Amino acid sequence: MENAHRSGCPINLTLETLGDRWSLIVIRDVMFGNRRHYRELLTRSEERIASNILADRLKRLLGAGLLSRRDDPTHQQKAIYSLTAPAIELVPLLVQMAAWGRRHTPVTPELSIRAMLLEEGGRALWNRLMAELRGIHLGEPFSGPSVLAELQRAYEAVVAEAGRGADRGGVESCDGAL
Repeated sequence: MENAHRSGCPINLTLETLGDRWSLIVIRDVMFGNRRHYRELLTRSEERIASNILADRLKRLLGAGLLSRRDDPTHQQKAIYSLTAPAIELVPLLVQMAAWGRRHTPVTPELSIRAMLLEEGGRALWNRLMAELRGIHLGEPFSGPSVLAELQRAYEAVVAEAGRGADRGGVESCDGAL
């Protein structure tokens, strides 16, 4: 059987799994935006993924073991997507990517506040966030203050402050963005 990978290099293998334009955006939206249904992932992301691309990425992420899927008991035709343990372990990678983006790209304050807080909070905050995500997605026990709620409050405060500042024509919401 022929090896389907270019090499056994861990960076190469990670890029083969996550290195397309959309996979990490889908994981971000499930992780930080709590978007668990196909329709939410399709319509509530600022990046506006096409339906065929989203279906393909969900299939790939399921196949790679980064997402799981179960039937939604409240609706026969819906599925609920959850992060798996390996996807939750991507938190430090996503935080570092967002930190790099904050330093080297033209981010907006409202869409980068969570990245700033996660970067400043360091490993202890990331571990709390991963524990909370394991509670939400894997059913593991979690107690303590919600990191996700803390990040959401910070986002809402920046949006409110921007609304009080100079008229900028409105601020778009991106619940899942770091």
